[in-house]
Amino acid sequence: MPRTNFKELLDAGAHFGHLKRKWNPEMAPYIFMERNGIHIIDLNKTVVKIDEAASALKQIAKSGKKILFVATKKQAKSSIVEKIGPLGMPYIAERWSGGMLTNFPTVRKAVKKMTTIDKMNTDGTFGNLSKRERLQITRQRAKLDKVLGSIADMTRLPAALFIVDVNKEKIAVREAQRLHIPIFGIVDTNSSPNIDFPIPANDDATKSIDLIMTHISDAIKEGLSERKAEKETSDNNKAEATAAKQGARKPRRTRARKEEPKAETKAETKTNNDKENL
Repeated sequence: MPRTNFKELLDAGAHFGHLKRKWNPEMAPYIFMERNGIHIIDLNKTVVKIDEAASALKQIAKSGKKILFVATKKQAKSSIVEKIGPLGMPYIAERWSGGMLTNFPTVRKAVKKMTTIDKMNTDGTFGNLSKRERLQITRQRAKLDKVLGSIADMTRLPAALFIVDVNKEKIAVREAQRLHIPIFGIVDTNSSPNIDFPIPANDDATKSIDLIMTHISDAIKEGLSERKAEKETSDNNKAEATAAKQGARKPRRTRARKEEPKAETKAETKTNNDKENL
C-alpha cells in the first residue's frame, strides 16, 4: 500500500484550517501554526493518520465486512459516489436520516418496500392501478431511492463508518458511538478529534477531500483484491486435496471366480460310454 505523499496534500490545500476564533481546542495537537488568523494543520501528522486509517480500512474490507461512507456536503458528494460506489461499499450522499443505525430494522423495512414496488412494476400489478395511484407509488419509490438507494445491499449494521466533516454529520457520529461502531473521519480545526481514527485535514476543499478519498479507496480496493486472491487460492487447495484423496483410494480387489467343470455334451458322453464297454 503506497504511503501518502506530503507534497500532494500541500498542493491540495489540505493544511488550511478554519479561523482561529472558530477553532476547537481539542485540535491543538494537530495544529502546526497560525497565519493571518487562520490555523495551519500539521500535514506530517495528517500523513501518519491517513496511513493508519487506510491500513485499518484495508483489513476490514479484506475480512469481507461493509464500511458505510457518509458525506452529504456538496464538496464531498461527487468524490464519494465516484470512488466508493464502484467498490460496492454503501454510502450516504444526500441526507442522513435519524435512526439509520440505531433503528436499522425500520430502515430495512423501507428498503424492502422499494423491492416490493419494483416487483409490482414487473409482475403487471401497476396495470391494475389508477394513474393517480401509480404516480404516488412512483414518487414514493424515487424518494426512498434518493435516501436509501445506496445502502439497499447493506443487510446488517456496518463494521465501520467513514465520515467527511464530523461536525455536519454529528447525528451519525452519535449513533455510531452509541452502537460502538468504529468511526473514521476527516476532522478540521473546528471539529472534535474524539473518534477512533481522526484524519486532521481541510474538510471544505474539494481537492483535499478527493485526494484523501483516493488513498482510502485504493486501500479498500487492495483489501478486496487480497480477499479475492485468498479465496481463489483456498478453492484451488481444496480442489487439489479432493483430487489427491480420490487418487489415493485403492481399487477394490475382485475375487477370482473358480472355474467350474464344463458340462459334457451328449456326443462326448456317448463316446465315453463306448470306450468303457470296449
